Amino acid sequence: MPESLWSSEAEAAVEQQPELEPDEKHEPRVEDRSGQQEIAQVAPPVALAVSSDDFSALEERVLRAVEMLKHERQARAAAEVRIAEAQERAAKADEQLGPIHTQLNQQTQLIEQLQNEVSSLRAERDTVRRRVERLLEQLDSLEI
Repeated sequence: MPESLWSSEAEAAVEQQPELEPDEKHEPRVEDRSGQQEIAQVAPPVALAVSSDDFSALEERVLRAVEMLKHERQARAAAEVRIAEAQERAAKADEQLGPIHTQLNQQTQLIEQLQNEVSSLRAERDTVRRRVERLLEQLDSLEI
């Protein structure tokens, strides 16, 4: 069995590529402005000699990248599920809080009414206290 999936194919492809010698028969011709044909200067094709170790390393990097991509997709899907669950819990909490908010508003109104009543009762007490003090002063003045 070959070292990697790519090594045997790559070695075969490198071995099958003949090295081309540049000659005038294969070079493209280009016409210049005067209408004469010139031979274009083209670099000769270069055969890439890549070792099986390089392909193995490349294959490992590609496999790691694929695994990382799978892992990230799974993590994203899990995060989306958690977000959906959190949104559902928030919606349920809002539904449960609706009556509580209503009750809180009613209690707030009742508290304000009671505070107003306490204020008015204190004012009335002060008025009664002053009247009683005046009456006591009048009684004291009669006894002299």
